[in-house]
Amino acid sequence: MTKPRIAVLGCGYWGANHVRTLKGLGVLHAVSDANAARAEGFGVEHDCLAIDPCELFRRDDVDAVVMALPPQFHAENAIRAVEGGKDVLVEKPIALTVADAQRAVDTAARHGRIFMTGHVLRFHPAFERLKELIEAGELGEVKYIHSHRLGLGKFHTENDALWDLAPHDLSMILAITGQAPCEVRGEGAAVLDRLSDFAHLHMLFPSGLRSHLFASRLNPYRERRLTVVGTKAMAVFDDVEQWERKLAFYRHEIWQDSGQWLATTNEPTYIPVEGGMPLTRELQHFLHCIETREAPRTSGEEGVSVLRILTGGTVMHS
Repeated sequence: MTKPRIAVLGCGYWGANHVRTLKGLGVLHAVSDANAARAEGFGVEHDCLAIDPCELFRRDDVDAVVMALPPQFHAENAIRAVEGGKDVLVEKPIALTVADAQRAVDTAARHGRIFMTGHVLRFHPAFERLKELIEAGELGEVKYIHSHRLGLGKFHTENDALWDLAPHDLSMILAITGQAPCEVRGEGAAVLDRLSDFAHLHMLFPSGLRSHLFASRLNPYRERRLTVVGTKAMAVFDDVEQWERKLAFYRHEIWQDSGQWLATTNEPTYIPVEGGMPLTRELQHFLHCIETREAPRTSGEEGVSVLRILTGGTVMHS
């Protein structure tokens, strides 16, 4: 089967990663950017076409488009792409409003096109292994999930810390729970400017499971940690750790004696995790969906679900 011909729209920081990865996979056909000189530079560097954005969606030699734009431009360009017969992978967040995101996803469905959301950590080998453990019942019933995504920098003009950082963890939490939260409460704090630099989200799910998320772009150290608490065990996916320590498994015992809760603590077991770059695995999955017409693991509807949380909670700003 002939390999799909992929174009990347948006050659900024993350778009450049897509360009390099798709080139390595042998499917990069074109690049496109509002800055023509930037696109030309990438075209020369990677030996591919540089196409004006206005022409991109009319091209018969482009089968699919990967979009890494400022999020306010994602929905309209995704709609133009699928109406032009292209499959799309749209980086997170896929829009700024649920209505725009849903319209883009619905348009793709009407035209029979693949719409995949760029939730790259769903393809991290450590998270995939964690999800396998949960589904196999190794943690028992999951009761609580908390995530911390902290660091310094990446100050966007339109995205605050919540919108820039939280989608990664929200996509993983939704994958674990398999349901949307019935209650979302949040709090953000703008320290440097008008956009929040810190954000907390508290979620309650219909099953009774609770989850807490903390995101910050004003933190002196990096933290990329997802903790899952079950009735039989706990597990921690720590992406800052080395590969052999990225997934820690804690077997615990908690019981009640004379009205008091007691617990035994155990040293973690580190679960072996196959190496592999999440972005490469994500794009390989996109190619698989293009070729087989299977629904993506991170569908457009998942992107809409994340937006519902980002926009639908009661979020206080200070």
